[in-house]
Amino acid sequence: MQDRNDHPVISRRGLLVGAGVLAGSLVVPGIANADTKFPMPTGSDLNVLITGDAGTGEAGQRAVAAAAKQIYQAERIGLAVGLGDNIYEDGAESVDDDEFSTKFEQPNAGIDVPWLMVLGNHDCSGIFPGSGGNPSKGDYEVGYHQRSRRWYMPSRYYQVALPASGAPLVEFFALDTVPVASTVMQTDPNYAWDGPYMRQQRQWLDRALGASRATWKIVLTHHPYRNNGKHGNAGAYDGVTTGDYMSGKHLQELFEQVVVGRADYILSGHDHTLQILDTALKSKGTQQIICGAAAKKGDGSSNVTNPSFWQDFSSLGFMIAKIRGNALTLDAYTVDPATSTARLAYTHHRPR
Repeated sequence: MQDRNDHPVISRRGLLVGAGVLAGSLVVPGIANADTKFPMPTGSDLNVLITGDAGTGEAGQRAVAAAAKQIYQAERIGLAVGLGDNIYEDGAESVDDDEFSTKFEQPNAGIDVPWLMVLGNHDCSGIFPGSGGNPSKGDYEVGYHQRSRRWYMPSRYYQVALPASGAPLVEFFALDTVPVASTVMQTDPNYAWDGPYMRQQRQWLDRALGASRATWKIVLTHHPYRNNGKHGNAGAYDGVTTGDYMSGKHLQELFEQVVVGRADYILSGHDHTLQILDTALKSKGTQQIICGAAAKKGDGSSNVTNPSFWQDFSSLGFMIAKIRGNALTLDAYTVDPATSTARLAYTHHRPR
């Protein structure tokens, strides 16, 4: 079982800091370890594949993955991101669950880079699929870090600065938002909205963002801060504004008190849509991106409360972030599920 107080970090010298991903874990022949994982990129610029809500193992996921593979080869992708709901509908049942293969490894074969993964509500399903009512199931996905060359989730929340030596171009902060955005009350006191786990995560994030010297700071979450899709904004998810969980009001507090004004971007899934929102002016420079259409697509419905540069509520797709010292460019692609081909739908350029 993972030590919940242990949060590995890639340092600027490329060392993994922490007491280990799994307490007492063994290196087993044929199983991924630090020497066999696909290496982190080392260059002075970085192209990142962004996906979310991908883990169905069905035709939609395979179509998006096939289309992304073509862009991966053309654009020199060095890193990928998975924004939660990695294993639909109920999450993994063990670190050896064959759904890691059918819903992650097989579709993404050929996109041979590290994938920074975060937990989603379906990954931590309780009695009801997608409830987020059993956060401890997320430990299986942390454990799978030791069994995959691609899958990167050394802890339930973590940070990665790249390149790992010298001044970082970008630093990623991967969060676990499930305990403060579940559709049911958390029964394990450790995962209560004000319990030890969330207090520790908040303290870590506050320190990590404050200490970061990266040119770009990007927070990775499953649940969004701002969102024009059906689920809506944190604090009023799905029209709910009361209670400590379903509304996401405590996640809204975390975003507004710790993240907004300190990170350049929040990248989230949860809504099966593609959105490049124009939130920087009202959020002290922090821009919200929604990219949750890597296997399921929206039905066209929306709940527009935020200004946007571009949004699509009914297509499958993914995004590519081209990160440079003087600018960050986002390319949004929609995918035709019948032909598994990608179309560049929108490009957004943000200077440093």
